[in-house]
Amino acid sequence: MANTEKAQSLQDAIWNGSLPLEIRWFSFEEIPLKWHYPLGLLYDLFSGAAPSQSPGPDSEDHSTPEAKHGHLPWRLTLHFTEWPDEQLVRLDGEGKVLHDAFINSVKEADFLRNGTAKGIMSLSLDDSTRLWTAVQDQNFDVFAPIYQKLLHAQGAPLRHIPLKVYLPSSPSVSLPTGAGHLRVVQSLVTPTVSGTREPQTLGSALYLLLPALFPSRRTPILAKPVLHGAVVPMGASVEELLRGAAYLDGWLHLGVVMMS
Repeated sequence: MANTEKAQSLQDAIWNGSLPLEIRWFSFEEIPLKWHYPLGLLYDLFSGAAPSQSPGPDSEDHSTPEAKHGHLPWRLTLHFTEWPDEQLVRLDGEGKVLHDAFINSVKEADFLRNGTAKGIMSLSLDDSTRLWTAVQDQNFDVFAPIYQKLLHAQGAPLRHIPLKVYLPSSPSVSLPTGAGHLRVVQSLVTPTVSGTREPQTLGSALYLLLPALFPSRRTPILAKPVLHGAVVPMGASVEELLRGAAYLDGWLHLGVVMMS
């Protein structure tokens, strides 16, 4: 078979799903990409593209088209052999590992928001099935109404914000800092400042979680918080971010980009 025919055959196998799921994995510049992390988060952390930032009201945009669009398309390598067991959890052919990872993440977020996982546990079998199918099919019209049931649980006040902060390196902590290493920081973040009724801002939350990186509650000094390819204002309410910018599993997966 000619090389072009082999390439076409492989491409067809990828797109029609006949290539076994458990042998496929992606890397970027030899860094295996964790399949259970959102793609947007991986792009924010590893692509090298500068996150977009809203200009001031009186500023002019002098950026080039390349700067505006970042490093797109993001060029990844698809592997079919030599699964990196030390860095990636293996998948199975039926997709159960992938399904369980997503559902468990949804349950954890539900528990943090409401102090109970009754929301996700009380979904009908049909809704539970359609929730996962909608994620697989990228069908937002089916996903949204089911997700809203979880996000706005009846009679359950919002207790905590499901927030994870990802740092590419941590010079202040003795951890391995090989290429692609991530430190994940997670703690209980309330929607209001403790002891007050003031809304918890991203700046105040980051100050509590990572005071060495975010010594100011108002201004990024050493690092920038990035979500969905954009720098998030430090004054943004974490509750509003949750309701408007959470990933499909209900979490705010926040990347940290060091300032030069």
